[in-house]
Amino acid sequence: MMGTKLFLKFSRFRLALLGALLLFPMLGMATTYRLDDSASPRSRVAPQMTLSDEGRPLAESLAPRSATVRYGRIEYRLATASFVGRQARIYLVVPTNIPGLRAPAGLQLVWQGSGRFTSGAARPGERRLVWSGVVPGAWMQESLDLTLELNLAYFQLPANNTVGFESYFEIEVTP
Repeated sequence: MMGTKLFLKFSRFRLALLGALLLFPMLGMATTYRLDDSASPRSRVAPQMTLSDEGRPLAESLAPRSATVRYGRIEYRLATASFVGRQARIYLVVPTNIPGLRAPAGLQLVWQGSGRFTSGAARPGERRLVWSGVVPGAWMQESLDLTLELNLAYFQLPANNTVGFESYFEIEVTP
């Protein structure tokens, strides 16, 4: 009888220890939030130029295989008031579902940072780190030079040759 009680106590202790070890890494995990960019000075961004791989405007191309859409410099104003003074990482996210897209290889968003945000590229469903550090203030204002690269084998352009989707930013705050 005495041996059974000792075994039960030892097993409960082992279970509690195992549970604590499994939960411990979660205490240091970062929390992710979508950043509000509704104060940005843009509502809908029209491309400056759409060229095919033939070097002509897409509408005038005979059998294009790819297209480049230049949006130019876009200004973003991100609401970061809830995170001031905290260590964080900001990511640019390209949504997964884009009208006309048949495979992620059909679209790549490329951007050039002009200040604190780094340059990079992402395909649909991906998020890329653009900034890391201590959040300095209630707003983070940054502009990115955006270009969209399309592989037309994986992308069905609508009749008006326009591409529409909205990338967004997420902030990951560490405890």
